[in-house]
Amino acid sequence: MSMKKTDLEKALAKKITGRMAGAGGASRFGSGAASVPDRREQRRRDAAAGLVPFACKLPQPLVAQLADRAAGTEGGINVLVAQLLSQALGRS
Repeated sequence: MSMKKTDLEKALAKKITGRMAGAGGASRFGSGAASVPDRREQRRRDAAAGLVPFACKLPQPLVAQLADRAAGTEGGINVLVAQLLSQALGRS
């Protein structure tokens, strides 16, 4: 039994769709970027370093000042906030 032309085209489309799904994304979308650890791996590394996540709400002008200072700090805003809190608490 022979297939109709439309059935052949549908089968070809399914093959193409299957290949596209299995191929994955292109490296330009981040999968080929430098090895950046995923969130779980980053949390594991932070915990091994003795770091604990700490969230708080701050006024926007203060956050802007912190971001400006952190731009010139090695380690970014995390290191800057740790230094400032240590100084404020008298544990330099």
